[in-house]
Amino acid sequence: MQHVKVPKDRIGTLIGEGGATMREIEERAEVRLDIDSETGAVRIEETGDPVTALSAPDIVRAIGRGFSPESALSLLDNDLRMFDLIDLTDHTRNENDLTRQKGRIIGENGRTRELMEELSGADVVIYGTTVGIIGQPDEVEVVRRAVGMLLEGAPHGSVYSFLERKHNELTNDVSFERTH
Repeated sequence: MQHVKVPKDRIGTLIGEGGATMREIEERAEVRLDIDSETGAVRIEETGDPVTALSAPDIVRAIGRGFSPESALSLLDNDLRMFDLIDLTDHTRNENDLTRQKGRIIGENGRTRELMEELSGADVVIYGTTVGIIGQPDEVEVVRRAVGMLLEGAPHGSVYSFLERKHNELTNDVSFERTH
């Protein structure tokens, strides 16, 4: 049995309309969820395959950190797919710095975050004080490095060049694997 805490404003998303999202997580991850909507505490109890159930806490955490249920449930689509979280408070000095850094990561009209998704292949969500990433290990690592570059003050152009270079490497690796 595991326990996960979800922000109160994300509990409705976790439960879903008429409990649909909760039921889908329970069925696909082979777990039972006990959600306390007052505190945001979620108890996760495995009901079937223990290996499948291992993804359940990350699915619940991902929804809690702003991901759509569909994106969070994609963790069950592939054994290597993973959820990672960058806590921005570890990299910022105060509230103003946090706001500024979040703005740099999101970019004008969300463009920087969108480019991270497009060029890495990962899903990226900025919520509260965190940057959440769902993807294959190499995709997650590309986003982690891009976010790190932005937090260290790298110009957006340099980060975009890095993302394009990594995108080309990732797509060339895939096409190389298909031809050999």
